[in-house]
Amino acid sequence: MALKFILSFLFTFLFCYSNAQESTASKQVTTFTIEAPQLKTSKKIWVYLPKDYSRNTKKKYPVIYMHDAQNLFDAKTSYVGEWNIDETLDSINAQVIVIGIEHGGDKRMEELTPFKNAKYGGGNADNYLDFIVKTLKPYVDKTYRTKINASNTALFGSSLGGLVSFYGALKYPEVFGKIGCFSPSFWFNRKEMFDLMETTKNFKTKVYFLCGDNEGDDDMVRDLNNMEYQVNTKRCECKKLNKKIIVKGGQHNEKLWREGFKKAYLWLF
Repeated sequence: MALKFILSFLFTFLFCYSNAQESTASKQVTTFTIEAPQLKTSKKIWVYLPKDYSRNTKKKYPVIYMHDAQNLFDAKTSYVGEWNIDETLDSINAQVIVIGIEHGGDKRMEELTPFKNAKYGGGNADNYLDFIVKTLKPYVDKTYRTKINASNTALFGSSLGGLVSFYGALKYPEVFGKIGCFSPSFWFNRKEMFDLMETTKNFKTKVYFLCGDNEGDDDMVRDLNNMEYQVNTKRCECKKLNKKIIVKGGQHNEKLWREGFKKAYLWLF
């Protein structure tokens, strides 16, 4: 992956401030703050609830955990444009809860990368995922009416968020049964991730891969194809538990991910 494209994208996340627009988050979106002892900080969490959540007082819902919450729901907090997650799910009356985890600013690269990169550092994803699994998810399951099993729990992200989502499937297969893996930055930990996947004996997680063919160079598409191949060595393709979309002309940005989210959600759920 061309580093200038990746580093430009990371820069926009680290400086995710905008006062030029009014909030575009829907009334179904709220926020709360929770301590994250695994990361020695606190995290702001965004919550999307389905339109009928308050009316169906006994109904339980699947949950999608998503990274980089600043870019999911609100143009005001997204420097480079939002994913329109709430509007998209509202438009199809989706029966799902979304939990968005704000990135850690200058700690984002550390939190979303599984292993240290010789040039860029990082490598704190184990603690980040431990926070989600051991602190955040128990709180969410206690506070909201959720379906708690793996088949109803997804982890979803793009770029480094795509990388850590796929890693989450390998680290916590009993927790995350569905993965949205958009433009995953496998380049950051290429050897470690492919070695880990190769030594994984069983892989039952449902995965939706997406990237563009114009994300900088051929590394993104090549890595995605190679990882899909590795996944297919762990189970029969006939089970149709993974899907790969390569968007012609697609670039490494919110537009690609926003436009791909609806189909990914519908396929995963």
